[in-house]
Amino acid sequence: MKGDRTEIVIDAGGATRTYEIEATRNGRRVEITHGRGIVEVTEVTRSGTPVRTARFMASRVLALVEHPAARVAAREGKPIAPVVPPPREGGNSAARQPARDGVTVT
Repeated sequence: MKGDRTEIVIDAGGATRTYEIEATRNGRRVEITHGRGIVEVTEVTRSGTPVRTARFMASRVLALVEHPAARVAAREGKPIAPVVPPPREGGNSAARQPARDGVTVT
């Protein structure tokens, strides 16, 4: 999806270098493959045609971080908030009870 990006941190002989591959247009996505000692990050179209490709030796890759694009609700134009489950009940419930003055004791 447009806005998805992948950040690759490489060991460059005593220093680190950072590269970014980003899906620059609608319908494009970033795919990551690894095998035979090579990590490949590719921006591809809807049909699977590669647009840009970056290849790195797997032994030099320090970090591979995927940053998904912010998803937007189609009708309201508002960002979709992640669903956070409510706190679980049970266990040591005394630690979660509010004190008499309204302050929660943990």
